[in-house]
Amino acid sequence: MTGLGDEITRIHRAEWARVVATLARRLGDLDIAEEMAAEAFAIAVERWPVDGVPANPGGWLTTTAYHKAVDRLRREIRRDEKHREALMLFDTPEPLGVIEDDRLRLVFTCCHPALAMEARVALTLRMVGGLTVPEIARAFLVEETAMSQRITRAKAKIKAARIPYGVPLREDLPARVTGVLAVLYLIFNEGYLASGPEKEPLRGDLTAEAIRLTRLVHALLPADGEAAGLLALMLLTEARRAARVSAGGELVALAEQDRGAWDRELIAEGHALVRARLAAGQAPGRYQILAAVNAVHTDARDLRDTDWSQVVALYDQLVRLDPSPIVRLNRAIAVAELDGPQVALAEVDALPLAGYHAFHATRADLLRRLGRSAQARAAYDRAIELAGNTAETAYLSRRRDQLAGS
Repeated sequence: MTGLGDEITRIHRAEWARVVATLARRLGDLDIAEEMAAEAFAIAVERWPVDGVPANPGGWLTTTAYHKAVDRLRREIRRDEKHREALMLFDTPEPLGVIEDDRLRLVFTCCHPALAMEARVALTLRMVGGLTVPEIARAFLVEETAMSQRITRAKAKIKAARIPYGVPLREDLPARVTGVLAVLYLIFNEGYLASGPEKEPLRGDLTAEAIRLTRLVHALLPADGEAAGLLALMLLTEARRAARVSAGGELVALAEQDRGAWDRELIAEGHALVRARLAAGQAPGRYQILAAVNAVHTDARDLRDTDWSQVVALYDQLVRLDPSPIVRLNRAIAVAELDGPQVALAEVDALPLAGYHAFHATRADLLRRLGRSAQARAAYDRAIELAGNTAETAYLSRRRDQLAGS
């Protein structure tokens, strides 16, 4: 890709959600907002190589998209005399309500209680996270066509039910925060381990944005334990980012990471949030438990120093809240350190995760540790086939090639 092409890609990542959010607020229609944002980016691709990139590309894109929307609505008004669209032509400032940030306001809007939880999350990831349908499908472990249909149905339901793009009131926030946190966590995870084979393995833009928005949610709802827990979880995970990929572009497993490269400031902030939640004396939710797991990891001097019994106990607690196969897979990884790979392998083999690359990567590691090289190689091959992250593929390939008999 050319230098200008890279710059346009960077601007798309940085500005897409902001442009869509601003248009949605001004136009009151998610579909038109997304279509006009896409049209403005298409115009930019044509013009910027000739005219140069404007000093404020986000403002340029928003203005261009808004003018295209106005042109379109004027045509529709002349044809259909739609009163609602006529009102949109008056560019009167909208009240911002309790959420000042355009992106976060759009997240809360898309996470409307009238939509099923999975539909809220999928729609928001598309509209705000700027994630592609294949990326979202991988996050949900479903086929692309199924995810595309889910997003289309969510948009159709918004339109059919006449769910307005309204500024959420403070009393609306508690009913929507669960979906909002789920969206922010998925955006963070896409940045933590990018799913596309042609992308950078880590996307700091996504993790930084997810953390920024979660900080805003925590500030809006300081008594919400899960908002605090998710922020702690993100901080403790982000703290290890510098040590997670080698100079050669290979993923570095937790056991091999240079713990001196971990960000101690983020760890201290994450630990403080975890301690505050423990002091609150309330039953923890999913994110608070995962944050506690990460607090144990970041508290250890090395892998052998890790309190694995505490990690397994925390996962036991999480399984009672969420007995999903992925949670049980992560618990089994901790069990392998506490009770040995044979015990863990029996648990892993019972999980229905044949299409999930981490399942095969975990099996491969356990089989390697048990000396079952041929089976380990087959598991590594399957994990490599399913993995979409370049750094992870490089790591798995090296471990496979190190097996006895290679």
